[in-house]
Amino acid sequence: QVQLVESGGGLVQPGGSLRLSCAASGRAESSYFMGWFRQVPGREREFVAASHWRSGGTYYAYYADSVKGRFTISGASAKNTMYLQMNNLKPEDTAVYYCAARLGGTSTNWYEYNYWGPGAQVTVSS
Repeated sequence: QVQLVESGGGLVQPGGSLRLSCAASGRAESSYFMGWFRQVPGREREFVAASHWRSGGTYYAYYADSVKGRFTISGASAKNTMYLQMNNLKPEDTAVYYCAARLGGTSTNWYEYNYWGPGAQVTVSS
C-alpha cells in the first residue's frame, strides 16, 4: 500500500503561480510511475502531467497539451515527494488536483493508476 497526500492548493489570480506537493508514504518500491490529474464537477478526470520516478532520481516527464510550457512536474526521491509547479494559471485550470501512482509503465489514463491522494482544490479567479 502507498499513501499519497497533496498540499499547496488554494486561490490565485489569473497569471499567478502555485506549487502542489504530493507526499508518499508506505510500501517502498524502486520505481513508480507518478501522475497528476485534475477534475471539475460533471467532467471526467483529466490527465495533467506524469513522470517516471526512479530511486536514483531520474525523471521522464509527460504533459497534457493544455499545460505544456506552463506546468512542471518534479520530484525529490529522498523526500518521497513529487511537485507540480503551475505558472501562468488560467481560470480553466480551476479543478481539484489529484496525485496518483502506479506500478508499471507509462500511462496517462486515470483508470490505470492504483493509488490516489484525497485531492487539493486549485481555484484561479480574479
